[in-house]
Amino acid sequence: MIGISARRAPVTLRGLDITVSLAIQPHVELLAAAGCVPVVIPPLPGAAHLVARLDGLLIPGGPDVDPALYGQRAHPTTHAVGGALDTGELALLDAAYRAGLPVLAICRGMQLLNVRHGGTLHQHLPEITGDDGHQPRTTAHDFGRQPLKAAPGSRIAAVYGDDPPETACHHHQAVDRIGTGLTATAWTPDGVVEALEAPDLPFVVGVQWEAGQVADEPLHRAFAAAAATHATARRRGPEPRNHPDPQETKR
Repeated sequence: MIGISARRAPVTLRGLDITVSLAIQPHVELLAAAGCVPVVIPPLPGAAHLVARLDGLLIPGGPDVDPALYGQRAHPTTHAVGGALDTGELALLDAAYRAGLPVLAICRGMQLLNVRHGGTLHQHLPEITGDDGHQPRTTAHDFGRQPLKAAPGSRIAAVYGDDPPETACHHHQAVDRIGTGLTATAWTPDGVVEALEAPDLPFVVGVQWEAGQVADEPLHRAFAAAAATHATARRRGPEPRNHPDPQETKR
């Protein structure tokens, strides 16, 4: 059972304008195809209590992380939606760590994961790379296409083998200082960090590219396999599954 942190979005349904909590369908379909039951969890106060009943947590893409969380003022291009989403998803991550759950963090999710570990972000990537290759300035929602270099021996390298994907990205922010307990394991040619892992934990992986908005079966299958391992251990119980939190160790 995989929890997917929900996103709020306005939709028009049969002529009625409403706001819904949703997960994008490709995440649902890819995880279901890998044998999982996806569960949409609105990141509200109290939702973290559900995490102990799950076997994995997926934090998807979304709006910018509040820069106050990493000690910076907002850049003019930063579009954070306020503290409720950040607070709710940080609580979900904390609960996932306590329960020893596999975690897959995508795009904004990876950035939030890095901030949770004490890292920082580049708030406007074109000022670093000198171009808009990671978020093309077009009228359509076009993806930037970037070749990926994975670190040998990393989990990401194991997922894709000798054929790492060309990333499909659409982000104007990126990892700057890497948080305690995380390691960068994939990059684009311009040096932008495209994957983070927590090597001391069973499966904590963040990817910057739009896994889900484009099909990424190998990554979802690897995440599902880690969740299946956790589910098996949970059924055996009551062995302790609490894994050391690098941030708690630091404190």
